[in-house]
Amino acid sequence: MSTEHDFTTDLSAERSYAGYLCLDRLLDAQHPRSGQHDEMLFIVQHQVAELWMKLMIHELGAAIAHVRADRLEPCFKILARVKQIQRQMFEQWAVLETLTPSEYVKFRPVLGPASGLQSQQFRAVEFMLGNKHADLLALFAHDRVAHAGLQGLLAAPSLYDEFLRHLARQGFPVPAGQIERDWSLPYRADTGVTAVFKTIYENTARYWAEYDFCEKLVDLEENFLLWRFRHVKTVERIIGYKRGTGGTAGVAFLRRSLDLRLFPELIDVRTEIH
Repeated sequence: MSTEHDFTTDLSAERSYAGYLCLDRLLDAQHPRSGQHDEMLFIVQHQVAELWMKLMIHELGAAIAHVRADRLEPCFKILARVKQIQRQMFEQWAVLETLTPSEYVKFRPVLGPASGLQSQQFRAVEFMLGNKHADLLALFAHDRVAHAGLQGLLAAPSLYDEFLRHLARQGFPVPAGQIERDWSLPYRADTGVTAVFKTIYENTARYWAEYDFCEKLVDLEENFLLWRFRHVKTVERIIGYKRGTGGTAGVAFLRRSLDLRLFPELIDVRTEIH
């Protein structure tokens, strides 16, 4: 009979829990520069966010590939997972909010010009969701690999673009200008797309997969904007209206980012449904 003490002890470094997760590297990646106690929180908070974004990029890439191949069903689980990742990223702001202004100013100078604005992974998520701004590539000119990766995402159809192209292939009358265009430009709403979604929303039994996918996209946009709002409030709470470390106007700059519509016709159609 086995007991709770019957566990494997014959482990090489590679076969162990720590080896599988590369914990030696992961846990040695925090290097505070100020000697202040609270800088560790700041570093871990942002590193955890980057890990969640890495997973989000992995999942969104798979979803885009499925939609491109006209397979919506596998995306439902994937986008449900992305939604939960977004939830985790939203909730973790509460941890950073335990950092008071008095604590933050003690180590803020060591950040120099470093800023979340320079997060290559956050920019990748934005591009994959369709928030395209070519001028932001200049932030990554110093990193050839990051710059090339973002340039590729900028020039490629977003998840929403691929969904509209999928609908067109299924016979929906998606306007031609929305399925063949310069993908590096920000998306512009089209009443023709709203009409397509109106057909889907008024015939949910017939177009259940398309309808479900639409609602998954609405979830993603709502969570994305909620995350941004929480970001604004956290920054406001910690630094007030000081300028951001990356040279931005701080809270004022972040507030402007809240005025965003990733999938505009999915909101517009709600006015049209009777």
